Amino acid sequence: MIERGVRLALVALLAVAMGAAHASGITLYKQDGQFAKLGGRIQMQYHQKDDKDKIFLRRFRLYVEGSLYKDWKGKFQWEMGKAKEDDEFALKSAYFQYTGFGGGKIHVGNSKSGFSREWMISSKKQQLIERSFVGDPNYGIPGYMLGVRFDGYAADKRVTYILSAGSMSLDPDDGKLDFDTPVNDRGDWNQGWAVAGRLDYHPFGYQSMSQGDLKGKQGLTLGLGAFSWSNDGDNNKYIKNPKDGMADVDSANGVEISAGYRNAGFSVDAQYNLIKAGTVDGGYNGGIFKNGETTITQMALEGGYMVVPARLELVAGIQSMEADGYSEAWTRNSVGINWFLRGHDIKVQLSYRQGENLFGKDADDKTLNVQKDKDELFLQAQYVF
Repeated sequence: MIERGVRLALVALLAVAMGAAHASGITLYKQDGQFAKLGGRIQMQYHQKDDKDKIFLRRFRLYVEGSLYKDWKGKFQWEMGKAKEDDEFALKSAYFQYTGFGGGKIHVGNSKSGFSREWMISSKKQQLIERSFVGDPNYGIPGYMLGVRFDGYAADKRVTYILSAGSMSLDPDDGKLDFDTPVNDRGDWNQGWAVAGRLDYHPFGYQSMSQGDLKGKQGLTLGLGAFSWSNDGDNNKYIKNPKDGMADVDSANGVEISAGYRNAGFSVDAQYNLIKAGTVDGGYNGGIFKNGETTITQMALEGGYMVVPARLELVAGIQSMEADGYSEAWTRNSVGINWFLRGHDIKVQLSYRQGENLFGKDADDKTLNVQKDKDELFLQAQYVF
């Protein structure tokens, strides 16, 4: 069944990829500093786990950006690939930007917080089809924030940094530590305020946030990141009305150490996160929490080599996550291959991921009536315009 499903999905995905043309966005208007631009991405994915499989739009995003005035730009982007019932759109980036001073630019609105190197790398420029724990907003990574963000640089962009502050919501599901912008409110999510930032050093010259070595040029980035989130008490629904598996979170803090190296077709990305969180109920036990607290440690190492320069890449990765409420570390090992038709704009990816001790459950403990191991196959075609 696996082989048959893979063959059918591959035919469909290749048809999409082969029918596309090179693209890097469409400028609709440009004159005297004014412009309007339209772009987006389509990611069609086949996913198989155990004896179930499906094909779907993993991401279907459009964005519009433009300017009427010098040094000012506005951009908004929305997601339509995860439409469910009445929730047909999810807002992603939505901000206006000012660049009228040297050394940086300021965003006002909804944008990425800056924490986690892997999260800051766009989904369209990942080596493995799905992000690892260190870049997944479901597990302690503050994703999009509604507020103010400053992107700065110094020393001819060998030093870059991001500082952000604003509002962010958190899912009270005790099996996760799932952040999202308050713009996409879920009703029972905890509301709060957050600050985040990162500092990156590029000793060989500025290196953009992208995985894989398509240029064959030496580059190194060393990064540090941190964030802090605090519940403002406005939407705690599970204090007086407890529900199994749900716990209001009081605070969360995290630090990151990361690095990325590129040279001669070889690339490697490494990251370690340490995240601490506590529940409003100081004695809560469940999910990732023990006695109202949890310390999450996450590690990921991903690498690749271009066996055909800028065309065909072999990739592999290992990742793990531990939490106070886990009995064992949750681990995942991945291998894959990437075929670049037009760089990251048009590519086909195949990834196989083997997971053990899902959600921290000991695979050797036969008394637990839960799935502890899971093998997954991902096949994805991407078109970016």
